[in-house]
Amino acid sequence: SKTNDPLLLATLINRDGRMVLIAPPPRRGAYGLLNATSRTIWIHPLTFELGIASPVLVHEAVHAAQTCKGEGQLVPLELTLEPLIYARPFWMRYGDIHRQDLEREAFTIQTQPNRFDLITSLLKSYC
Repeated sequence: SKTNDPLLLATLINRDGRMVLIAPPPRRGAYGLLNATSRTIWIHPLTFELGIASPVLVHEAVHAAQTCKGEGQLVPLELTLEPLIYARPFWMRYGDIHRQDLEREAFTIQTQPNRFDLITSLLKSYC
């Protein structure tokens, strides 16, 4: 289904001069990474084998939307969605409160059943 099709989402993200690379991110140990300056998102090929390519890509696409909203700077989208409690440790590991806000949004959206529609809407709104 389109809801879980990471390649369809990559096509959407690639609009407006952004680029999705299916390659190991330049940060060791990362499944996905956004470089806001070069407008590049890396998705590790391993995520496809692990079955997590869609949530990882959605997560990085949230950061892309945050960058669009902040005109090049990562800023919170100020969403009203509630994050899943089990995802909390993933953003709480960041010491900086601003970074926690950004990561909380990304982890919240990537864990929603309608994540594809959500990120499509956010990218269209902010980018």
